[in-house]
Amino acid sequence: VFEYVERNLLELLQEHPRGLEPKLIRSLIYQLCKAIKYLHDKSVIHRDIKPENLLVNNAHCLKLCDFGFARTIKCNTQEQLTDYVATRWYRAPELLLTQGIYGQEVDYWAIGCIMGELVDGNPLFPGENELDQLHCIQKVIGNFTEEQNEMFYSNPLFNGKALLNV
Repeated sequence: VFEYVERNLLELLQEHPRGLEPKLIRSLIYQLCKAIKYLHDKSVIHRDIKPENLLVNNAHCLKLCDFGFARTIKCNTQEQLTDYVATRWYRAPELLLTQGIYGQEVDYWAIGCIMGELVDGNPLFPGENELDQLHCIQKVIGNFTEEQNEMFYSNPLFNGKALLNV
C-alpha cells in the first residue's frame, strides 16, 4: 500500500505532450536513479520501470511503485530469469536477445528510455513486437555487436528472422 500520489509520469507526459522542462527532467531522473541505486544496493532489480510505475506528486517528488516483477539477484551478476518482463518499449536488448540471462543493467536501460521520452514526449523505442523493438533500437544506436547478433540468431523466438543493417 502506497500513500496517495496525484498522478504517474505517463499522466504528467500527457499534460506536456512536447516533453518536460530540462530542470524537471534532471530532477526526476536523479530521483529515479537514486531509487534504483537503493534497490540494487539491496540486491533487487525492478524489471518493470516505465512511466506508469513512477508516481509524481504536485511537488514533483517521484516514487517508484509496482514491484510485481522485482526479484533479488546477486550484485553485478547475470542470472537466468524470465525474459517476459518489462513493458516492451522499455525492455533492454538483453531481455530481448538472451533468453533470460541478464542483471541490473535492464533497469538502467529503462531509465535511459524514460529520459529520452521526457525530452520530447515521445517514446524512444516504440516497437510493435519483439522484432520491431529490436529494429527500433538499431535505428537509434546502430547495428548490434557480433555477440548480440549471435544471441539473436541462436534465439528460437527469432528463427528465420533477420536483423536490420543500418
